[in-house]
Amino acid sequence: MRKRLMMALLALTAPALAVAEHAGAPAFMQRDIHQQKRIQQGLSSGALTSREAARLQREQAAIDRLQARALADGRLTPTELARIEAAQDRASRNIYREKHDAQTGHPDSPSARRLQADIARNIRQEERIQQGLAVGELTEREAARLEAGQAHVGRLQAGAARDGHVGAAEQARIRHAQNEQSRRIFRQKHDSEHR
Repeated sequence: MRKRLMMALLALTAPALAVAEHAGAPAFMQRDIHQQKRIQQGLSSGALTSREAARLQREQAAIDRLQARALADGRLTPTELARIEAAQDRASRNIYREKHDAQTGHPDSPSARRLQADIARNIRQEERIQQGLAVGELTEREAARLEAGQAHVGRLQAGAARDGHVGAAEQARIRHAQNEQSRRIFRQKHDSEHR
């Protein structure tokens, strides 16, 4: 009985603590960055193939869309937070599984290097969004729009690498989208809206 009571109390207070933490950047944004770094590390070590990285990027894009919808109204509810965390838990397990399976990639291939560079840029852009939220340069609504843009870039990356190869033309399309996203982040961080 006492154990059930403690579990229920913990279940009720954990989301409240996470929402209280939302005064800065939400913790799930740091987790996004960490998962992107794990994917990039898997590519650079050969633990992930380009095709596996594409599947993981598609999953990260879906999480970015969840985050964008959750932040769109300027409030993060405990239910939305629980959905995001559950999706991140699944993604984390999938990253682990893919990195530790029998398939190996070729980290020095031009295709893998292109994908590594694109993911590295995603990480930097996610960090800029997180930092903007943390210091108040971005509102939750602005962050939601930027997360939707990150989801778009992630889908482009996943589509480009789904056949296991990222060509120069595909990378040019991804870079164009990343450049647009970078300009959006800059504009949003330097506009008159602040938290």
